[in-house]
Amino acid sequence: MKLSRLHGLASAILAVSVATAVFAQGEMSPKQKGSYSIGVNIGSSLASQGLKEDLDVPTLVQGLQDAVAGGKMKMSEDDMKKALEQLSTTMQTRAAAQQAVVEKAGKDFLAKNSKEAGVKTTASGLQYSVVSKGKDAKATKPKVSDTVKVHYEGKLVNGTVFDSSIQRGEPITFPLAGVIPGWTEGVQLMNVGDKFHFVIPSELAYGAQGAGPIPPNSVLIFDVELLGIEAPAAPAAPAADGAAKKK
Repeated sequence: MKLSRLHGLASAILAVSVATAVFAQGEMSPKQKGSYSIGVNIGSSLASQGLKEDLDVPTLVQGLQDAVAGGKMKMSEDDMKKALEQLSTTMQTRAAAQQAVVEKAGKDFLAKNSKEAGVKTTASGLQYSVVSKGKDAKATKPKVSDTVKVHYEGKLVNGTVFDSSIQRGEPITFPLAGVIPGWTEGVQLMNVGDKFHFVIPSELAYGAQGAGPIPPNSVLIFDVELLGIEAPAAPAAPAADGAAKKK
């Protein structure tokens, strides 16, 4: 996390109040509900940014209370700036170490999987294998301009499932040109009815940015069933010259 983001987040935290009283069972007042909701939002934001293990929550709450009260702070502005810089450095060091672990695990998995029976590797580095073929031998392959309907399940190399239309029991439909490169390339290798197993290098997935529960530089594993292909929508015909426009 960049220092500017961390400092901005800290400033936002110091600008709001969190209800610290222990609530008895029963209905909270509107003021308590609003305060508690702010606290939950702040806490969720901090946890999602990897700050959970770096925070002393009672001291965080004390900082909120002091800022809202408008009295004298327990630290100078200079000391707070230095503390945030140190926290930022700690987070960056930990993130770099975690990314190194993820990258090594991904490279090891790709190397091992490439030697598995039936696995093929394309020029881009995409690895795939055929799980089963569809019943229709004349079924077509999609083009990059098509919209496809699929069932799928996505995993990290440690086996964690991060997304699954199969578990939701509802296939998805999407333009093939609008997904990660590994999907765009891989699904075009399939015929309708086929089931493929893909192992996608990070550079063909979400790369160094990651996405939601997917850490940066992650190799992704997908099991995909191609259920159907929809032709791209025809462009709307241009209006004839002199045609009246609706207001």
